[in-house]
Amino acid sequence: MIARRHQVALALTALLTSAAACQARDHQPTDRPGRPAPAAARGFTLVASGDILPHTAVIDRARFDAGGVGGVAGVGGVAGSGYDFRPMFEGARSVVSRADLALCHLDTPYGANGDYTGHPLFRSPPEIAQALAATGYDDCSTASDHSLDDGAAGVQRTLDALDAAGVRHAGTARTEAEGNSVTLLRAGRATVAHLAYTDDTGGQPLPPGQPWTVNLADENRIVADAKAARKAGADVVVVSVHGGTAWQDAPDDRRLALARTLTASRTDGRPDIDLILGARAHVPQAYEKVNGTWVVYGLGDQIAGEMVNRQGVPDPRGSQSTVARFTFGPPARRGGRWEVRKAEFVPQMFDIDAGRVVDLDQALAQGAGVAGVRDRIRDVVLSRGAAKDGLVMG
Repeated sequence: MIARRHQVALALTALLTSAAACQARDHQPTDRPGRPAPAAARGFTLVASGDILPHTAVIDRARFDAGGVGGVAGVGGVAGSGYDFRPMFEGARSVVSRADLALCHLDTPYGANGDYTGHPLFRSPPEIAQALAATGYDDCSTASDHSLDDGAAGVQRTLDALDAAGVRHAGTARTEAEGNSVTLLRAGRATVAHLAYTDDTGGQPLPPGQPWTVNLADENRIVADAKAARKAGADVVVVSVHGGTAWQDAPDDRRLALARTLTASRTDGRPDIDLILGARAHVPQAYEKVNGTWVVYGLGDQIAGEMVNRQGVPDPRGSQSTVARFTFGPPARRGGRWEVRKAEFVPQMFDIDAGRVVDLDQALAQGAGVAGVRDRIRDVVLSRGAAKDGLVMG
């Protein structure tokens, strides 16, 4: 069984190498590396992916890929130097880098001085930030139940590393002013606001006198922040929420109620929120159009080590995820809403043996036996009737 898993891992690694080579040959004209040149009239495409949750095995793999612990020399040519997460994300790069705006969910804070841990308190290598930038991510939500695993210092290190890599962020803050600010991003001609929240901080207390360190999910606050983002110039408001019941394919009642409340909020007849992205469930969950607004209840874990579910059993669903891809069109009239013209999902898995993100459709096209995984993800994603509203598998 173990030999078979390693054979599959090697095959998927070969697939990823081949896909990367094809992408390099098919490179499109861009206004920045990896991105299609914007056309003024076409609107924009936004992608969002699931939890990045580096367990110890994931950290060890990045160490190996950098040339450490028995690996060959890494990108810098020096064996044993640091951690390299870029190969891990390669299978997602073709989808991420071609979007006008790409969002990730960073579940864990960064540690320092080699003190990196995977569970139960996460302290991740800051080299992840460089990999996110290289993959094409523009911005990450950072509010989660692990945000305070290393206290305020961990938040500081995480946001400093993202800033250094040129990746924006939303959901945690180093100062009160930052906590009260709105993350505004450009996507073609549109200004997009990204707001991020978490249901809780995993039992870790907020730093004394610093309640703004992590955004806690409260429907009234989320609506107020969305209205403020619109006043600050946002054409599109995206809300990321880390919460819900883990290991459930179906969203829980609280997620359903929150979606209804947030999507019902309007100002002068225009929805205050244009897209909702969910994280934390560890498994892919349904997409649904609620009150005319797309909701992704759970994207799943994009990167994580082997996980056990509530019954204490290793659960392969913890390595499955989707990338949401929404193409927004400009409003028909001044002051109108940017509408989603096309809604798609891209099924992915994280191959634990290979330590690589795998695009399942690409893998299938090249002969890998992952049809069952792809079909299970598809069935869950469409389980609340999103197909009738136009959601398709990308």
